[in-house]
Amino acid sequence: MNPIRVGILGLGTVGCGTVNVLARNKEEISRRAGRKIEICEAAVRDLTAKRDCPLDNIKLDSDPMQVANSPGVHIVVELIGGTTLAYEAVKQAIKNHKHVVTANKALIALHGNELFKLAQDNGVIIAFEAAVGGGIPIIKSLREGLSANRIQWLAGIINGTANFILTEMKDKGRDFADVLAEAQELGYAEADPTFDVEGIDAAHKLTILASIAFGIPLQFSKVATEGISTIEKLDVEYAAELGYNIKHLGIARRAADGIELRVHPTLIPDTRLIANVNGVMNAVLVMADAVGPTLYYGAGAGSEATASAVVADVVDVVRTMTADPDNRVPHLAFQPDSIVDLPILDMDDIETSYYLRASVVDKPGVLAHITSILAEHNISIEAFTQKDSRQMDQDDVQVVILTHKTREQNLNKSVDKIEELTEVNGKLVKIRMEHLKR
Repeated sequence: MNPIRVGILGLGTVGCGTVNVLARNKEEISRRAGRKIEICEAAVRDLTAKRDCPLDNIKLDSDPMQVANSPGVHIVVELIGGTTLAYEAVKQAIKNHKHVVTANKALIALHGNELFKLAQDNGVIIAFEAAVGGGIPIIKSLREGLSANRIQWLAGIINGTANFILTEMKDKGRDFADVLAEAQELGYAEADPTFDVEGIDAAHKLTILASIAFGIPLQFSKVATEGISTIEKLDVEYAAELGYNIKHLGIARRAADGIELRVHPTLIPDTRLIANVNGVMNAVLVMADAVGPTLYYGAGAGSEATASAVVADVVDVVRTMTADPDNRVPHLAFQPDSIVDLPILDMDDIETSYYLRASVVDKPGVLAHITSILAEHNISIEAFTQKDSRQMDQDDVQVVILTHKTREQNLNKSVDKIEELTEVNGKLVKIRMEHLKR
């Protein structure tokens, strides 16, 4: 049987990792796939650059469209990123009836609905395991391993850069800006770190996970997104004293009147496994009705960790190439005609618990004023504490309050009123809390 021929768009970190994994494990991979798999062509920006992978028998081209149009290529692996050239090349490959494997979360989150329809019309597959969680097989687990279950919610640490920064802030008492600079030096963060630290990267990934979990269209524009750049080491310290860790979570939850889609800093009890996922590692916790909670943990990025998912997708595609297109595993887990456009809840309508911190004048009655305002808005208090001044005027103290679950719009109204008090200096710090129980 003739080998399956693969064309790669991009030979950067993940591209070279993919070449290396396929070369090193070619016999094992062939046994699993039932066919030999060969990389025959690759599109690269610089034809003369040195690369950390063997290029024997791989034809290099500077134009991705040449690979997408090559009659000798059966599967196109897109690893150039972005949503412009990658989008055009993937569309062209699909129109040429080539299967596609991609690690591009932005491409899937923003254009997946269109591309999956185009792939279905052309009888090909788009595989995208590497788009979320690097080498963690979370997409396959949601789409296939948990297919007997009704997914209730999922919560994920799905950006390694943000997790590294928060871990360093907690373990070493460092400021955000200081740790970000180190993350850039180490290569964990880009020169422009906006996508990582402001939650955009995590929102792309959450969009994909939620669509597979709940059978809804991909809707990146409806994800409520907050980053970690406003988190202060003072709050990381106070949270730890209260038994919580602050993590940057992507949360998707099935509610009575719609779906919650949100990315934001979150206090999690330090007794939860996911609260102890540190450094650049990723983890996704899934709650399902039959199996209960399951946790998926591993490297969320890196050359061969991501290549592991890319090659696994290539193997899956090879296995299904001779199968009836109508009987393949659907791209988003649910059959295309069963995707339901459920409403996505506005943040005002979500219910969760909160950590609040206020800088207040140290005099009697202030705490009573604050708690009475919370009570007016039906917000009950789980715990509160008063801290001595730290890096503030000596007359100020820090009041920290943990609330029980409440609707966000009620919390925001009470925060507005509290900030109007003459005894309260500046804005309140507000961080959401999740206990991640059933």
